[in-house]
Formats: sequence, structure tokens, C-alpha cells
Amino acid sequence: MKYLITLCFLLIIQTSFAGPPFSTDDPEPVKYRHWEYYVASINLFQSGFVSGTLPHIEVNYGIIPNGQLHVLLPLNYNMQKGNALQYGYANSEIGFKYRIFDNSQSTFQIGTFPILEIPTINNQNFGNNKVQIYLPVWIQKSWGKLTTYGGGGYWINPGNNNKNWMFTGWEMQYDFSERITIGGELYFKTADTNDGKPFLGINLGGMINCSKTFHVIYSIGHSITHDNTFMSYLGLLWTI
Repeated sequence: MKYLITLCFLLIIQTSFAGPPFSTDDPEPVKYRHWEYYVASINLFQSGFVSGTLPHIEVNYGIIPNGQLHVLLPLNYNMQKGNALQYGYANSEIGFKYRIFDNSQSTFQIGTFPILEIPTINNQNFGNNKVQIYLPVWIQKSWGKLTTYGGGGYWINPGNNNKNWMFTGWEMQYDFSERITIGGELYFKTADTNDGKPFLGINLGGMINCSKTFHVIYSIGHSITHDNTFMSYLGLLWTI
């Protein structure tokens, strides 16, 4: 049961990293007619058990002013001590981020980012063959090189022993130079199964701008409550 809960948490983190490299997202969409391409890996480590995506592909496109389309396609893996490696594809993620309010003078923004987790392939190792729906609201404020954002949302989570749950988080980051941004977040989720527990975690990470279009993004984190869990994210981002 412990590792089943961990697998469910991996699927949550996979979606939550819609604001790479953090679990908390922001309300700012990709600019109109511009693209973002991610190739990345998320990993969760517990005693005797490792799981993650290797890799997952994420694509975002600014289809309208203040609005972006989002697609995420993951290849998942599980490694449990004493068992064979499990590797495969199950769920596709699609979403639409829309910035509801943008005050350029006060640099304050509000947005929403509904997401669907769709069971593309019936693979019980990495999903329960049920559609999950996420309905969040995000806000953001900037002061020069300092930016902070956060909010949360409600997950509709059907399935045997599953329950609907909530996520909330807050992030703060600082642009130390044109090349380096460093930040951190604190986030919380309620139990997503009938016998599950709430989870509180922390992540530290940032972005290295190798050029105007090519970026390295990363984070490392750890649970504060629940099982002793270590988390990591490493990705390459191409923006055009």
C-alpha cells in the first residue's frame, strides 16, 4: 500500500510540475504565437522504491493572447527492491492556461489552468484508467528581479479507494543575473485516497539561461510530513 500511495503521488507531482521546475504554478501563459518545449525527468526516492518519468515531453503554445494550450506526454518507471523494473506509458495530460487579469503597472496577475489527465493506454502500473480533472487558480506579483506566485486548486479524482483532494502552494524566486534564477516553494496536498495522509513538502531550484532560447531547469526537494521522500526535477527548455 505504501508504494501504491507513492505511485499516486508521482502522478500528482507529474501534473503539479506544470510550473516547471516547481509544483506550484503561475498565472502567466506563453506569449501569443510562441512555443515552449520541455524534455525532463521527475524522480521520487523512498527506501527500497524509486519512481518517476524518464523522460516526459511537455509542449505549450500561446494560441490566443493571454491563453496557452498545454500537452504533457510521460514515460513512467517504477523500481522496487526485489522486483523487475516497470516502464511504460499510460496517461496523457492536456490543459488550457488563461490569464484572467494582468495589471502591467502593478505587475499583478491572476489566472486559471484547468487540466485533464486522460488514460490514453490501459496500463494499471501507472494509472487507474480514470480521467482526473484539476481546477486551480493562480496569482503572481513581481518587484523588479523578485517574483512570487501561488494559489491552489481542486482535483476530481475518481477510482477505487480514491477521493477528491486539494493542492496549495507558494513560490518565491529571484533573478540574480540574466543567466541565473533561484527560488523555492512550500506546498501542501490533502489525502487523495481514503486511507491516505496529507503531504507537506519543500522544493528548491531554479533556471540557468544558456541562451535566450535554451534553458536548464532543476529542483530538489523533500517531504516535511508523511513518508521520508526525496524528489528531483531536471529538464531542458527550448523557447521560441
